[in-house]
Amino acid sequence: MAESPHVVNTTTQNFTNLVLEASHQQPVLVDFWADWCAPCRMLMPILAKLAAEYGGKFLVAKVNTEEERDLAARFGIRSLPTVQLFKDGRSVDQFMGALPESEVRAFIERHIPREADPLLLRAEELMAQGAMGQAAELIAQALASDPAYPQAILADIRLKAHTGHTEEAEQALTQLPPDQQAAPEVSALRAWLGFAATAAKAPVAAELERSLADHPDDNAARYGLAARRVMEKDYAGALELLLQLVLKDRKWGNDAGRKGMLQIFEILGGSGDLVSHFRNRMFNALH
Repeated sequence: MAESPHVVNTTTQNFTNLVLEASHQQPVLVDFWADWCAPCRMLMPILAKLAAEYGGKFLVAKVNTEEERDLAARFGIRSLPTVQLFKDGRSVDQFMGALPESEVRAFIERHIPREADPLLLRAEELMAQGAMGQAAELIAQALASDPAYPQAILADIRLKAHTGHTEEAEQALTQLPPDQQAAPEVSALRAWLGFAATAAKAPVAAELERSLADHPDDNAARYGLAARRVMEKDYAGALELLLQLVLKDRKWGNDAGRKGMLQIFEILGGSGDLVSHFRNRMFNALH
């Protein structure tokens, strides 16, 4: 294989410099391979070709596991080839086996910085501040420069959702490629849209609160108020209401209380103190 400035041989001695430190500047694909591994020999030309094509947007670091057994053990390598992607000094993603070029390219694309990224980052900040018009301008710029970029498309869908165009947002979600449908951010957005649709049909929060005060078993009011709380980003309040629904009537709305809690966990990224607290309480309520 011809020498390339974007493909390096990595050892225990230079791993910190060539991989961990370098990954703060650009993604580094670490290819764990061995001479006896035929799939490894199939994968190497693909990685080298893509490294040259992307012209330095990522680095390929090759680790011969027969010679660098400590590195293979350190990163839990159990089969070859295994490719781990490093960013900011740590492994953040991996794949195993000799994938076809199209799948390797898709893997890389998820992690390569794009020119649209700063625009989208600022747009998300503006949306959080309620400056939807300014956010829309930046998202439009990002889409114009990179129309097929999944993160730009998702930002546009989020903008539609948060400006009341929920049906357009839902339709746009259904048109995403199959490999994006199960992405965590897509699941979170789909869950948020479900609550948005419920909140849009529900009375105002004060009326729902009065209804619950007068009729504590009004589960529809309780669920509607939970949806309102989600729209207000009062996730603790929403989870408390849905947990009450689980405790009062598990069957109501086809298990809407439990399912609603799971959807909020998705919106919150599936982790954190709030998620852990209510997940434990939900588990105790169900058992």
